[in-house]
Formats: sequence, C-alpha cells, structure tokens
Amino acid sequence: MIILKEVQTKKELKAFVKFPFKLFKNSKYWVPPIISEEIKTLDKTENPVFNDAEARMFLAYKNNEIVGRIAAIINWIEVKDQAVKKMRFGWFDVIDDIDVTKALLDKVIEIGKEKNLDFVEGPVGFSNLDKVGVLTEGFDQIGNMITWHSHSYYADHLRELGYDVAKSYSENIMNFQNMDSSFFVRMQGIIKKRYQLKALCFTKNKDILPYTDEMFDVFSKSHEVLSSFVKINDEQREYFKKKFIGFLNPEYVKFVLDKDDKLVGFGIVTPSYAKALQKMKGKLFPFGIIHLLRAKKHAKTVTFYLIGILPEYQNKGVTAIIFDEFYKTFKEKNIEWCVRGPELDDNVAIQKIWKNFNPVVNKRRCTFKKDIA
Repeated sequence: MIILKEVQTKKELKAFVKFPFKLFKNSKYWVPPIISEEIKTLDKTENPVFNDAEARMFLAYKNNEIVGRIAAIINWIEVKDQAVKKMRFGWFDVIDDIDVTKALLDKVIEIGKEKNLDFVEGPVGFSNLDKVGVLTEGFDQIGNMITWHSHSYYADHLRELGYDVAKSYSENIMNFQNMDSSFFVRMQGIIKKRYQLKALCFTKNKDILPYTDEMFDVFSKSHEVLSSFVKINDEQREYFKKKFIGFLNPEYVKFVLDKDDKLVGFGIVTPSYAKALQKMKGKLFPFGIIHLLRAKKHAKTVTFYLIGILPEYQNKGVTAIIFDEFYKTFKEKNIEWCVRGPELDDNVAIQKIWKNFNPVVNKRRCTFKKDIA
C-alpha cells in the first residue's frame, strides 16, 4: 500500500531533500545538491519566490519506507499575469514502481483541480532559473549543479500514465581544442565599431554587483519570448544575488556595454562543481567547502550558466564579443571542456550562436504535460 504524506516539519523537509541520496547512491553520474541550500530553496520563510508562488511537498511511503517525492507548485505570476493556468510539479524522484508515480502525480492533479487550473507540467521549478526536465538521453553522462538527474524509467512512467512531451531540451559538451576562434576574433572588432560597443571584464566579485539589476533586466527581456518564461520578482533577484554571486569566478563573467555604459548583453560561466559536489555528499562542512574552493580555482571544465542579449541587439553579432573574451580566458586557464546546460530545442536563436564551438549533444531532456480533466 502506498501512503502519501505532506511535508509539514523541518525533519520531513530534510527527508524530502535527502531521498535522492538513497535513490542514486550507486550512480556515478548523479550530482548531489548541497542539502542546506536545497532546504532553503524549499523553505517558505527563506525563499522569496513564495511571495508569488506556493508549493506543497509530498513523500510517498511503502512498507514504512520513502519511495518517492514530488513538489506541487503554482506560480501565481504565471497563472494570473500571464494567463497560463499551469499546475507545475518538480523535485520528482521515484523508485521504479509506476503505482508510486501515479499516486504522486494524482495528488498534483487533485491540487490543480482545486485551483481551477487547466493542465499539469513538469518536472519544473518555480521559474527559468530553476532546474528542468527528466533525462531521456545521456544517462551515462555526469550531471551538474543546474540540472536534475533521472533514472530512465521516469520518462517511461510518465508516458505510460498518459503524459505527453511539453517541451524538449538539449545539452551540449564542447571540446575547447575544437572551437573555431577565428570568427570571434574577426567579428568582435567589427561589431564593436559598428554599434559602438565595448567588453567589460572583471577581477573581483564586488565589481559585478552594481550591474546585477541591469543583468536581470537584460535576462528577462531576452527570454520573455520563450514558451517557458515566467517573470522574476525583485525579491527573487536579491535572493539570487546572495545565493549565486559567491559561486562565480569574476573572470568568467563577461558584459557588453554600449557607448552610454548601458548593459546590452552578458554571459556567465561557472567552473564545473560536479565532481566536487559528489565528493561533498551534500555537506558543506567540515570539508565540503574545501572541495568547492578547489573546483572554483582548478576545474578544467566550465558550464555555460546564463547568457542574455537585449532584443534590439540580437542577430547583430554581440555574442562574438562575449565569446572572444571567454575564449581568451579559457585559453589562459587551460580549460579543456565546456558544457552547455539545458536549452529549449525550439530556441533557434540560441542554437545558432554555438556553431563555432562545434557542440556535441550529450543529453536530452523534456518536460511532460497532461490536461486536468
């Protein structure tokens, strides 16, 4: 018999966060989250996303053991302001038992009915800055800190239960030695002169902070045309600043400014923390922080985290300026591999900008949806 229990206490929330540690304990490819940070993300008193969203977390039990988890999420900005009556689900992990999957998803649909929503889609988080999708290809590829890992049966369960693919995403790996830098070198000078632009690079994190509000503005304007976009409120901006700025290597942040010093585009890359996070096993202290700091300084793989270009500057070659700066930094630091996180397959514009990197698709993932009858 399967019993669902809603997470109500801090102890239960910790159990919710730690369940994947048991489910993936023998996986060489799963990258654990930092337990304390994951708890904060799902804590209504910590994460300002709950000012405009709600989430109910559920654990599935069988024979008194946890066998699955799910978060039922509603982003009210999406529902009310964008008129997308979506019931979201995320943090979805289960054993290979379709009855467990059905019980968890039925609970999400039940909540969606209560709220008069039209359909359910997931796995997704609260916004575009959260993790997305279940893997459908690339199960033998190591994950990273910005994606969820999945067993192959996740997608099988969803399909068997009548869920259809909603959005598909691809991830790439790029060998730095195979990148064609000639295009960036040639074009960046032309683009700078034609549009009176300049690159801005950093050596200190504190120098990035004055530009972060502009950066979020550029991010929103450049992504709002995408089918998955949901607005990020001001409180969330502040939250993400505090949460992520410390993870950044300042030399991996590249901005492009116009003649009036207005930000028109940016790119953010992070060192790969995947292997460090695996060694940490979810714990920052006492030694986890050392693994993170080593990766931050010595990792030879980097992850393209965010990129944004103002709509009026898209298709004008601005990315040549950004990538030229990245190329110089990667060469200086002897970077070997570049990884691109999930990008929508229908985002043709973003796919075009990577062609000179000679990318190889190493993972595919998708979200699934079903109408709420």
